[in-house]
Amino acid sequence: MNTNFKLGITQSFACNYLPNKDERLLVATDERLQNSESYTWLMAQGFRRSGDQIYRPHCIACNACQSVRVLVDEFIPSKSQKRNLKKNTSLTFKVSNTQQDNYYPLYELYINTLHTDGTMFPANYEQFASFITNNLTKQLFVEVWHEDKLVIVAITDVLSDALSAVYTFYHPEYRANGLGVYSILNQIKLTREYKKKYLYLGYQIDGCQKMNYKDRYFPYQILSTNVWKTVNK
Repeated sequence: MNTNFKLGITQSFACNYLPNKDERLLVATDERLQNSESYTWLMAQGFRRSGDQIYRPHCIACNACQSVRVLVDEFIPSKSQKRNLKKNTSLTFKVSNTQQDNYYPLYELYINTLHTDGTMFPANYEQFASFITNNLTKQLFVEVWHEDKLVIVAITDVLSDALSAVYTFYHPEYRANGLGVYSILNQIKLTREYKKKYLYLGYQIDGCQKMNYKDRYFPYQILSTNVWKTVNK
């Protein structure tokens, strides 16, 4: 693939994940990168998207953010993950190819209940729409239901060789069910069904409690110094 593309670098700003750190992003600005094939390639280089903006951390003297992807064909759930599946046997999941009207009320409840200390509080629809939609690649919406109640929505991108977990939000009343773990396990299952090799989980940040859970799905690969390294349990 031709790699002679234009990239942009943002100015430094306060890091959203690590205290007393500054953040800087490398942004894929070239129009030739704004398609599904190129996005698949960029994901393999450690990029992700927010809405239609494709970015990768490019911080000075810090490499705390490392891309993680699960090797789904080799994945074996741990004992705790098996307990999570057993605990949630009353839940069912299905996949929608389009955004549904009942997603935003669940998102609003999730943000305004569980993330009042975050940058996305208070929730609003414009903010929600800015990252739930994109023109880069096909999306799936992985829904989890408890009887007639929508419990989880996981926004998932479809790449040529992988699925990518973009964002998950869930009903606060079910928080004790370990819904974040349950959602990832469902997306691993879905990735297998779609005959893809990887499930991208985003950036593992060891020093951030909200972002240090992605290295628990073995085996996985982590991008370190631009090389994907396999980690077994």
